[in-house]
Amino acid sequence: MKTGMQDPQEKFMETTAPLDRREKRKLETRARIEDAAYALFQRQGIEDTSIEMICREADVARRTFYSHFPNKHALLGGLGVSRLYSQAEPMLRHLMEQFESTRERLEAMIDYIEASFSKYQEIDRQLILTAPAVFANDPDQQRQINRSAKDSFASLIAAGQAAGDASRAYSPEILAAMIVGTLNTLTVSWAIDPDYPIFAKLEEARGMFEALICSD
Repeated sequence: MKTGMQDPQEKFMETTAPLDRREKRKLETRARIEDAAYALFQRQGIEDTSIEMICREADVARRTFYSHFPNKHALLGGLGVSRLYSQAEPMLRHLMEQFESTRERLEAMIDYIEASFSKYQEIDRQLILTAPAVFANDPDQQRQINRSAKDSFASLIAAGQAAGDASRAYSPEILAAMIVGTLNTLTVSWAIDPDYPIFAKLEEARGMFEALICSD
């Protein structure tokens, strides 16, 4: 059995199709802007961070910034999407490669999420709450991210059903929707309420997922 997990904050940048040089350069520039902004927001807060500071930190021109984000609010939403909401598919792909059984994959998934929450700060709360504004302006992106997460969980469960260690009482699609809905609810609850017992709730979710999904 393969073991080990990468750092929860590491970005998984694999793609299913090769990018041309121009598109790759564009994505790298956008990532540099987002990384610079996140570092500044952590150090000095969102309100005290200007677009000019972000451009200087990222070593890009203002026109380059505006070619990716119309304003700072859009940047905040983009950060929320890229750092928090777009990680399900690559994370689950990693779990499928590293762990053999459905139970091990679900256990590692909760461990991964708990490790991520242990590192989240106030800026991450704001990003979680700001990202839906981006979705409102781009419903296609919202559907794509939601579908990607559900499809990835459904694939994990379907693989377990085929291997005989996942229950067949429910379809992979219904179980995937249950997982995504639960994790989204817990994440938003934590972002809204600083006193929300996120780790206790994640442990409760761990037990529920294993009880409903695992058959070994």
